[in-house]
Amino acid sequence: MAETVLEVRGLAKSFGALRATDGIDLDVRDGETHAVIGPNGAGKTTFIKQLSGELHPDAGQVRFAGEDITALPAHRRSRKGLARSFQITSIYRDFSALDNVALAVQAHAGHSFRFWRPARDDGSLTEPAAQILQRVGLHQRKNILAANLSHGEQRQLEIAMVLATRPRLMLLDEPVAGMGSDESQRMIGLLAGLKGEKTVVLVEHDMDAVFSLADRISVLVYGRIIATGTPAEIRANAEVRAAYLGEDL
Repeated sequence: MAETVLEVRGLAKSFGALRATDGIDLDVRDGETHAVIGPNGAGKTTFIKQLSGELHPDAGQVRFAGEDITALPAHRRSRKGLARSFQITSIYRDFSALDNVALAVQAHAGHSFRFWRPARDDGSLTEPAAQILQRVGLHQRKNILAANLSHGEQRQLEIAMVLATRPRLMLLDEPVAGMGSDESQRMIGLLAGLKGEKTVVLVEHDMDAVFSLADRISVLVYGRIIATGTPAEIRANAEVRAAYLGEDL
């Protein structure tokens, strides 16, 4: 069995009387795509923010690659190889696709942004950026301003910026949201190409994407995980059907 990269034990967070996450336990194995699904209000966003370090839990522990990172802020978790899809604030709309990814390469390398203009001619930044754009299917669009990319292309660019930080684990929060059918299929293909190479925690409402990509699925309802298993096991789970998936699956 593959090594466990992410271990979550008893994770809890309340906002007043609302218990958004309620004692979550989760293990994510090296190289797997582990989807977290659930109805609106189930606590998925709060859970992802606790994993990324944007929210500090009231109780529980998060361990990454064997290290307790529960108290670490987001930027230190990113340095250790745990990156969230929109943890890099957003794309820079007035920069080209290549510039955006080169900035992410530069940030990961620890260079200052003050010298960005000459950095455009720095092959140590632009060459890996171009390779990553090739990987996500945007090489032909590398010189287009990010503002002029389609919604799907902008989401591909966000994935490229995450990849530029060389993460061991990627936290992807609804990467298919708002896409048409063709764009969704391109994104699913892109993420499928990362399977086995990157460990992914995927939060997504698109069940076609979830069941196409996930090695295992955890179902979150009212802040608690009610089931974890393979896609086939989740499809067949009566409690999951009653709580979330419904008979149309």
